[in-house]
Amino acid sequence: MQRGTFKLMKSVNKSIILNKIRKFEPISRAQIAKDTKLTPPTVSSIVKELIDQQIVLESNRGQSMGGRKPTMLHINKTAFYILGVDAGPEQIECIVADLAGRIQARHSFTLDLPVTNDAFLSYLKECIHQVLRQTNKDIEEIMGIGVAMHGVVNVETGTSLFAPNLNLTHIPIKEMLEQEFHVMVKVENDARAMALGEAWFGGHGDLDSMVAVNLGRGVGAGIVTEGKLFHGAQDIAGEIGHMTIDINGDICECGNRGCLQTFATGPAIAERAHRRLSQNGQSASFKLTGESVFELAKAGNQIYIDVLKETGDCIGVGLTNLIHMINPEKIILGGGVMNSASFILPAIHERIKRCALTQDAKETKVAVTKLGSDATILGAVSLLLTEIFDPVI
Repeated sequence: MQRGTFKLMKSVNKSIILNKIRKFEPISRAQIAKDTKLTPPTVSSIVKELIDQQIVLESNRGQSMGGRKPTMLHINKTAFYILGVDAGPEQIECIVADLAGRIQARHSFTLDLPVTNDAFLSYLKECIHQVLRQTNKDIEEIMGIGVAMHGVVNVETGTSLFAPNLNLTHIPIKEMLEQEFHVMVKVENDARAMALGEAWFGGHGDLDSMVAVNLGRGVGAGIVTEGKLFHGAQDIAGEIGHMTIDINGDICECGNRGCLQTFATGPAIAERAHRRLSQNGQSASFKLTGESVFELAKAGNQIYIDVLKETGDCIGVGLTNLIHMINPEKIILGGGVMNSASFILPAIHERIKRCALTQDAKETKVAVTKLGSDATILGAVSLLLTEIFDPVI
């Protein structure tokens, strides 16, 4: 702790103790001191402060090991509430959740497209007001607002620099929401928020490194190392959707050719299905979507089965590149495209096993999120949880 003042040391120790209680509750003061190597007086002092702040609760005494029964400690899950927002390209969804990620209320708005910056912010504010009205919570009980926003985000200023699917730039989300609601606001790219949500609520245990990939209308990834998000020098770390898979492929919305996004999104899957039908002298009697391709594949139509397997193979190429660059312990896949996991996931595993460099790399765990469609919005909630449990040092 050479770089810190006493105040910093206290903050670090508080974070250590809070996380120990969060991960191993119920737990005694003595066990915390033993596991963390902090002195019993230090643990007791900080625990008292946390109890006074109502973040930690005491419970009935634990099991005796021959002496006095210890008092056990828990996180007070209802000490504060957090408002999470998933600002997607077609709708805005808001939830109020407690510190355990248990959703208390939910509200959503469908965006009337095209939309301006001002109109988008109005939708955002109204959705938040509506979900607050559904709860009996005062704004003083809301610790803050976390926003998961698609596209490129300046995390420091909380600005959406480029929202490609809305064709908007420089949306001052943090500034406008803090003026409206007078609470802390954290804004993050949706794929990175999803990754943090997986780390907090996905049930993956203690992992040193994990990548979460969101496959929907776009493709993005979030990288978590030692419980923290990696942003890169200009906040674009994780833009796996713009990894080149085929230098002669289709032109991506970013202007480059053959990005993973031109293979692995719902619209890209539908477009390839149309082409495959045309090559076979056939045509669809209705407009195909990623969802309808999956339904037709489930019905046994080989053309659509092949399209989804090809999609999995392309995603597998991208994930193999990711494994070679980052070497994560686990990769979690989410988003609407992964509703077709029964066809896509085996092809992903096959490509990684065939192309990863080492045996350990070939066995990298790749799984579909267990949080379902709530993975991103719970990630928005987790943006505020880091303010409690992992203060900036």
